[in-house]
Amino acid sequence: MNKQQFLSSAGLELRTLEFWIEQQWLLPDRVSDEDTFSETDVARAHLIHDLKGDFGVNDEGIDVILHLVDQLHGLRRAFELLQKDMQRSSPRQGT
Repeated sequence: MNKQQFLSSAGLELRTLEFWIEQQWLLPDRVSDEDTFSETDVARAHLIHDLKGDFGVNDEGIDVILHLVDQLHGLRRAFELLQKDMQRSSPRQGT
């Protein structure tokens, strides 16, 4: 989705989005010199909004939390790949 669609979906103002991109809390894809966003970016924006608004987390805390969330997702992907690899290489039962 383009920037305007993202702003509408995420309920953000342009200035807020620009700050979040500057902080690297959101990393849009760059296509034809235009930022594009995914549904994952929308979910991440909602998380940031909730952390700042509902929980009062400051900017440094947002950095830490997003880093931990990214690590968690990376580990999850690694475990999924490991599990698939183990399933492919394990001997079949009953053959």
